[in-house]
Amino acid sequence: MIPFSPPRIDEKTIESVVDALQSGWITTGPKTKLFEEKIADYVGGDAVVALSSATAGLQLILHWMGIKEGDEVIVPAYTYCATANVVKHTGATLVMVDVNSNDFNINIEAIKKAITTKTKAIIPVDIGGLPVDYDELFQLVNSLEVLAKFSPSTEVQRQMGRIIIVSDSAHSIGAVYKGKKAGMLADISSFSFHAVKNLTTAEGGAVVFNVADKFDHKELQKQFKTSSLHGQTKDAFSKMQVGAWRYDVVEAGFKCNMTDLQAAIGLVEIDRYEDTLRKRKEIFDYYTERLSQYDWANTPVYETADKTSSYHLYLLRINNCTEEQRNKIIEEISKKEVAVNVHYLPLPMLSYYKNLGYDIKNYPTAFENYKSEISLPVWYNLSKEQMKTVADTVIESVENVLGNKN
Repeated sequence: MIPFSPPRIDEKTIESVVDALQSGWITTGPKTKLFEEKIADYVGGDAVVALSSATAGLQLILHWMGIKEGDEVIVPAYTYCATANVVKHTGATLVMVDVNSNDFNINIEAIKKAITTKTKAIIPVDIGGLPVDYDELFQLVNSLEVLAKFSPSTEVQRQMGRIIIVSDSAHSIGAVYKGKKAGMLADISSFSFHAVKNLTTAEGGAVVFNVADKFDHKELQKQFKTSSLHGQTKDAFSKMQVGAWRYDVVEAGFKCNMTDLQAAIGLVEIDRYEDTLRKRKEIFDYYTERLSQYDWANTPVYETADKTSSYHLYLLRINNCTEEQRNKIIEEISKKEVAVNVHYLPLPMLSYYKNLGYDIKNYPTAFENYKSEISLPVWYNLSKEQMKTVADTVIESVENVLGNKN
């Protein structure tokens, strides 16, 4: 069986985790701090907060902004549910918009039509690791028309002075847009280090700040760390120093800090991440070379003049394919012991959001992208023989179901 996306665990990973265990310090401590510094250095930032997930990062950002009932937050209809769930937790109104037909990312024109005087934030998602059109997005929120609609209700929003762009960068660490790496593309970004991500800490995430023209990054880092620890002003490592037991609680915060056990994995991964990207690109290039010769294959965009993906998901689409045919193709592939996936069921097709009144008919491009999409295996130790097997299996399965050969 060729699995879809197993984590890269080798002796270096094991030794790093053992070192953390033997250090006697396994929760948030020196390894987490070092990991934050390495992430900041890698993306070109100056302040990072490592957390338990990318979802937690988005939650803390919306909490800091004071997003609440009566506010509106715009997200793409085509994304994982986490992007939307965090908005629902604030009590704000979730505004979904359609996506592009060429690259799965949020459609800027659709955003423009959705902005109202209640809009406080936009959460674009770098689907598959390809950055969204950030320049166009910033031009939109800084336009006189949109600035005139902005109505801040908290001091942070007033200081921000416009709709904030919060990147769901769960897929895109290492991606590049016009010479800048993901993390430095939006106002604030949230990375994921989940087990299936390019760079893993088993579970985990990180917030990266890019608002130095309006806020003190070190103060933001301190504030987010406090929010991630129930509003407690000292983490466990700080409290354990001689005579430093006293702490305070300054808000009813959350509990979503990263541990040194997680950071121990991440420290290995970040040091070899460029090699990880090289291998993932090799896999993307192979699939594209093999599949692009077939009329039914709509291979994903992962490099343009302005953008380089992080090569997280290989989002293959099958031209002139119904949802039922796509599902049958996946069944055929699975029978041949190759694991594939679908990214994603659009939000309006999920029971929770469907029951709230969201209708996939209002997001036709999201549905068109979804109904023919198949994600192929991409992971570091995937061999050339396995890559060939995947491609051969996909080709055979598609042609068996659709009945057309090139």
